[in-house]
Amino acid sequence: MKETYTLKEKIKQFSYILLPIFLTQISLYMMNFFDVMMTGKYRAIDLAGVAIGSNIWVALFTGIGGVLTGLTPIVAQAFGAKDSERITRTVEQAIYLAITFACFVLVIIYYLVPFLLQHMPIEHDVQVVAYEYLKALCIGIVPIFIYHVLRSFIDALGRTNVTMMLTLCSLPLNILLNYVFIFGRWGIPAFGGVGAGYATSITYWCLLLCVFLLIRFRKPFSTYHVLKKVRPISFPVWKQLFSIGTPIGLAIFFETSIFSAVTLLMSQFGTATIAAHQAALNFGSLLYMVPLSVSLTLTIIVGFEVGAKRLEHAKRYCIIGISAAVMMAVVASIVLLLFRETIASLYTNDDLVLQWTKQFLLYVLFFQFSDAVAAPIQGALRGYKDVRFPFFIALVSYWLVGLPVGYVFAHYTTAGPFGYWLGLIVGLASGAILLWMRLMQKWKN
Repeated sequence: MKETYTLKEKIKQFSYILLPIFLTQISLYMMNFFDVMMTGKYRAIDLAGVAIGSNIWVALFTGIGGVLTGLTPIVAQAFGAKDSERITRTVEQAIYLAITFACFVLVIIYYLVPFLLQHMPIEHDVQVVAYEYLKALCIGIVPIFIYHVLRSFIDALGRTNVTMMLTLCSLPLNILLNYVFIFGRWGIPAFGGVGAGYATSITYWCLLLCVFLLIRFRKPFSTYHVLKKVRPISFPVWKQLFSIGTPIGLAIFFETSIFSAVTLLMSQFGTATIAAHQAALNFGSLLYMVPLSVSLTLTIIVGFEVGAKRLEHAKRYCIIGISAAVMMAVVASIVLLLFRETIASLYTNDDLVLQWTKQFLLYVLFFQFSDAVAAPIQGALRGYKDVRFPFFIALVSYWLVGLPVGYVFAHYTTAGPFGYWLGLIVGLASGAILLWMRLMQKWKN
């Protein structure tokens, strides 16, 4: 990254960082997309089981692992201030923290998740698939947490094209492994939905190996000498990571776990409804990769400008990012309206699940515009290291507004399972409004 002066230069640098991040996020999420899609072609029970399991996994990984996201603004600001020693020290301590978090997640999955699944009103076969899927993912938990740290380090230096190439190469591998483990090929038995967990875990290990070789042997990453020697744990650095990362992690957790909670509550409406809900939510999450990529870009580039004390430049990048996300939301909504049935048919061969999915996809359309405003602002505020107020916004808008409203619609109106989605729309919209007000306040100070 470098200092820019004109609007054209800013748009060019913003696009240079954004495009690789977008392709990286698409590739990472396509792993989950193909997990769900290919499992749906196997059996509806497996699709429902993977839906339950993946929602539990996403809530754990994005919430607990989200604390590690605090590394990005720290490294970006240190890079803007040309403080190489601080970058090395922080990245190494974040790796130690990632391993600790991974072990904590393993304990949760093995000892708490079985209790949770047993008390859910779902079929026994769906419970079995969900738990076995999570156990298969456990094989890749340590590598994905470490990879999350190293990817944040590389991206914060503005070299987002590197992680883009890694994840683009990993996607075909994941699809091939899904085909082998889900359906059973080349002498390997068919594991169904559980096979998607094995495929994803193997892919995570391959990603970690590749990124580790990059930071050791390729410049400019090798010049920081990360993990060149074993250094002791530094609790002051951990404290700094926690102080910035914990509000970020909790905000991400409140946002993602609300969808997981809705999926669990949706279980009372039957297997077909869960499967359709998960299919529509999976596609909606795929569309969310656009505003999420803008958010990650703004964290990096705003952090860089703030670290260099160029606050007016940071503001201009915020405007560019939000405008780009809104325009892409319009395009995504048009695509969704025109190809709704085609999209639904990608996920299932079951006529009942197909009809439910088409209806759920209509609600996805309304998510796009709230996300297009909220996600970029969240990323920008993280670049400013303003993380506590967005945390409270996430708590209030998703859990104190969105979920109660959804419950009322689902149980006291004729909306049924769609009531929960109406609640999500209300929660996302209220969060977007509050975040916009916070950004305006930040610009005035």
